[in-house]
Amino acid sequence: MSELDLRHLRSFLAVAQQRSITRAGAVLHLTQQAVSTHVRQLERSLGVALLVRTSRGVLLTAAGEELAAGGAVVIDDVARLAERVRAVADAQAGVLRLACCPATTAMFVVDVAETLEATVPGLRVTLTSAQHPKHELELLSDGSADAAFMWLPVGDVGLHHAAVRRDRRAVVVSPRHPLADRATVSLDDLADDPVLRPDVLTSAQAERFWLADPRPGGSSAPRGSVVPSVEDCLLEVGRSRGIWIAPEPLGAALPIGDLRWIQVTDAEPFDLAVVWTDHAPQPLITRLIAEVRATIGPDRRLDAA
Repeated sequence: MSELDLRHLRSFLAVAQQRSITRAGAVLHLTQQAVSTHVRQLERSLGVALLVRTSRGVLLTAAGEELAAGGAVVIDDVARLAERVRAVADAQAGVLRLACCPATTAMFVVDVAETLEATVPGLRVTLTSAQHPKHELELLSDGSADAAFMWLPVGDVGLHHAAVRRDRRAVVVSPRHPLADRATVSLDDLADDPVLRPDVLTSAQAERFWLADPRPGGSSAPRGSVVPSVEDCLLEVGRSRGIWIAPEPLGAALPIGDLRWIQVTDAEPFDLAVVWTDHAPQPLITRLIAEVRATIGPDRRLDAA
């Protein structure tokens, strides 16, 4: 940038936020003199006064207020551009960065990563553990990952996807629940049970799908409490404060207490998908999708449910 030096702009934004050159220096780990110099150089570059220094700190001029309002956007845009540039460089160097929730992908992701590295010369696959779907979406959005494994639907969040596995639905109930000893249940059997909602999903569309809402006949699914995490949800199920409907394989991955995981016979199955961004290396994504489907095998693929 010919007029705005990003170091100077960052220093000014810190001063604008802190209303103090001293405090801005502490935040930036710079000396007070360095921050003052940056701001003065920025003022000279723009030909305007940005700050009025007082005995109690600083005040922003009208020009300073305008720069403070738009400067953070500039810094964020540059950071995102840098991530995109690095993603392109990684693709050329043969790096594929995957985000995954261990409970969802433990049965295949390590084998997939090792097979890809063994069959694609020079490829390096990195795996980043994500706590839940919202965390995966954050890793994709900030450029930390090229692709992730997520249950559909994700929602209208500007991502591409290809389904790779289909799993039946199960309901999780307390061992004291009237249905606890059943091998299978229907959604009608669950009509009066509030469904607990871990605050981990990426959209209202995804929440409705996990609730199996609407139910057969058009009735709304009974909504239970919102809880912070899946683990909190399972603890609440154990205390008979509701049920949870989830992909059946999670029962083996999340063994909390003596909960019962019961197949729901008439609920639409869950599709697990590879989800990726516009900036992901498409040839590697194509290889990834094919390898996941081959690793999972025909008994778990989409045509087997």
